[in-house]
Formats: sequence, structure tokens, C-alpha cells
Amino acid sequence: MRKRSPIDTEEREDNAFSLSTGDLMAGLLFIFILLLMGALLQVQEKAEQDEEIVRRYDQVKTQLYIDLEEEFKDDLKVWRAEIDSTTLCVRFQEPSMLFDNNMSTLKDNFKVILTDFFPRYIDVLTKPEYRDNIEEIRIEGHTDSNGEYFHNMQLSQDRTRAVLQYCMGLLDSSKIEWSRTLITANGLSSSHPILRDGIEDKSLSRRVEFRVRTNAEKQLEDIASKRARRD
Repeated sequence: MRKRSPIDTEEREDNAFSLSTGDLMAGLLFIFILLLMGALLQVQEKAEQDEEIVRRYDQVKTQLYIDLEEEFKDDLKVWRAEIDSTTLCVRFQEPSMLFDNNMSTLKDNFKVILTDFFPRYIDVLTKPEYRDNIEEIRIEGHTDSNGEYFHNMQLSQDRTRAVLQYCMGLLDSSKIEWSRTLITANGLSSSHPILRDGIEDKSLSRRVEFRVRTNAEKQLEDIASKRARRD
């Protein structure tokens, strides 16, 4: 039997060490691949969730617009109102029917309109397919750019509060509690004017809007905010 030389022993030791290092590197590579696959799956899952939110929002928004349009199609022209299909906003934009100049007391004509409009509006929003999807019902008051901004802010806020108070008095007890948790009054002064060819239409800017936000819309806003922070 040949006697092992010191060189043979060193080669075996070196080979054993090389093998264990190779195994270690292969193991680390495998772990890295697993982590990478997990990260990619999370990204894919998040993208699919975002896509589902977008799809649900489009679905709810489209059907809600159809139902609002169907409910009020015979009244909008009489009320000098319109429904915006993009924002789901019901816009009352005939100032002579809403408030006297620089006043926050509802005109009788506007009270008649709200008495007809608001209970039916809430009836649509509380349908089973929408009731649990509503995040907020905003009553927004807008002025034109005449006058001082903060005066108009107070005026628009007083007007929306007057509208809110009157509207809540129109609901039966079964709708009041649900509505109270969702409705807000928002005076916006002249910050959102109506423009025609880049020029403010001051008559149309003086308006009251009922705007509904769904929870899918809120989630979309959260997604956009997170992406903006990442960028």
C-alpha cells in the first residue's frame, strides 16, 4: 500500500474546503433566488390588488352615474342642474335660485328643489349595491372670485351648513343616522372656479354641489399618494 504523501493530504484537505465553499455559495444563491421570487410575487399580487380596486371603482362609478341620471333625468333641466359623470357630482348652478347676493339663507325656490332632490338622492345611495361603498357625501359651496377670499370662504361655508341643516331635516329616522356619519359641509370660496375658454364664468362659479366619494376612490387616492412618495 502506497503511503500518503504530505502533498496528497494537503490536496484532499484543499478539495474538501473547496467543496464546502461551493456548497455554501450554492445555498446562498438558492436563498437569494427564493427571496427574489417572493418579492416578485408580492409585487405581482399588489399590482393585481390595485387593478381590482380600479376595476371595482369603475364599476361602481359607472352604475351609480347611470342610476342618478335615471332618477333625475326629468328634473335636471327644471332645476338648472347637471350630473358630472367623471366626479359623480350633482351641480346646482343657477345662483338666482340658490341664495340672495352675499347671503347664506336658502331661497324658497332652492328649498323646493332640495325637498324633492335630497331624499331621492339618499335613496339611490343607500341601495344595497352602494350603501357599503360610500366613503363620503360632500356638500360643497362655491363662490366666484369677486370679493375678498376669506369673506367668501366664510360665506360659502355658511351656505353649505344651511344646505346641510335643511337637507337633514328632510330625512326619515331610518336614513338620518347613516347619512350623519357620511355627510360633510365644505365651503371652498373661489378656489374652484368654472372656466370657459380659460376665463372664469362667474355665474356658473356660484354654485352648490353634492359630491359622493366611494371607498374604492379613497383607496385609489391612497395608492397614488404612496406612489408619489416613492417617486
